[in-house]
Amino acid sequence: MAFPNLFLYINPITTLFSCPLQFQSFSYQSKFSSLKQQPTTMAMAFKMATTGMWVTDDCKNSFMEMKWKKVHRYIVFKIDEKSRRVTVDKVGGPGESYDDLTASLPIDDCRYAVFDFDFVTVDNCRKSKLFFIAWSPAASRIRAKMLYATSKDGLRRVLDGISYEVQATDPTEMGIDVIKHKAN
Repeated sequence: MAFPNLFLYINPITTLFSCPLQFQSFSYQSKFSSLKQQPTTMAMAFKMATTGMWVTDDCKNSFMEMKWKKVHRYIVFKIDEKSRRVTVDKVGGPGESYDDLTASLPIDDCRYAVFDFDFVTVDNCRKSKLFFIAWSPAASRIRAKMLYATSKDGLRRVLDGISYEVQATDPTEMGIDVIKHKAN
């Protein structure tokens, strides 16, 4: 007995989590109708995850200059709540240090920062790693903490080439010893 409108479909989720293989039969029409509904669900989830924040071209350009031309040692980003954009707050020159970065972060407000850490390996090779720092001090507003936490992944997607991420709520969580430990 043949069923021309049915075929066997192995469900990968039930195959992974249950011992016996389970088969489900779908018609061609039901399979394709479920695929049409999936992209709208994915688009809504992406929009909710990025909170609708826009990353300005200045952020992208400053990061590329830091990554390829080594013009900047660090970049501090902030979210402008009124325009709903991630903007560049401060840029550190090539001669500035990690202490200058930590001094430029506010005590009572959240920020993102990218730091270009140069170091010498055990094999005497000079290397450089990019660190993404999510600064969320305890004294900042709860609304700001939530906004920065939900917008972090959207900015990280734009900043391609970051090696490590550090999340800090006080200066001891992002000290230079933490950076050195992660780099090695």
